[in-house]
Amino acid sequence: MDILIASKNDGKIKEIKDFFKSFGSVSLLQRIRLITYKEIKDFPLIEEGADDFLANAMLKARVVSEITCKITLADDSGLSVDLLGGIPGVISSRYAGEAATDKQNRDKLIAELSGFENPDMRTARFVCQMVLWDPKKGLLNVSEGICEGRIGFEEKGSGGFGYDPIFIPEGLNLTMAELSPEDKNRISHRGRALAKLLNYLDSVNKNT
Repeated sequence: MDILIASKNDGKIKEIKDFFKSFGSVSLLQRIRLITYKEIKDFPLIEEGADDFLANAMLKARVVSEITCKITLADDSGLSVDLLGGIPGVISSRYAGEAATDKQNRDKLIAELSGFENPDMRTARFVCQMVLWDPKKGLLNVSEGICEGRIGFEEKGSGGFGYDPIFIPEGLNLTMAELSPEDKNRISHRGRALAKLLNYLDSVNKNT
């Protein structure tokens, strides 16, 4: 069975593929092939106009699935900072502007929090809503992953992408970017959502 990852974010695609390879069962991996936009002619670009992660993920999964006629996996993820009332949230990837780089987004966030020197006040969480959609059957599965933590004072680490160099997961003194890919996948918001997705796919696999 082919599953199309509804994203053109190569960092996100790599995390999803790596997670399947590291944590998927042998029998499941024998039956599932993850495909990407690189294998789809005229891959559709979907505007993420909703004000919550789940609605955006549902929209991407449904529309891409209907256009490509492929079972489609979509997620919408972002960072919510308590001091900012949940911002950047659904605009995490464009926090510093529509064409902003990851570095520009991080710099803006660090600047916004510059007056708050107590680490305990800089709490935040990564949120991931993940949707699997079948062009014939419709919605197959929804899974959520949350990773609690706080925002650091400076960038550390070279791994990951997005806000990883300034996000310190709860219980750790390392940023997400300082973790190995496998360790990150075990605790990250996307990793937790993917673990639930794998449980669903395993249950389907056993019943077919």
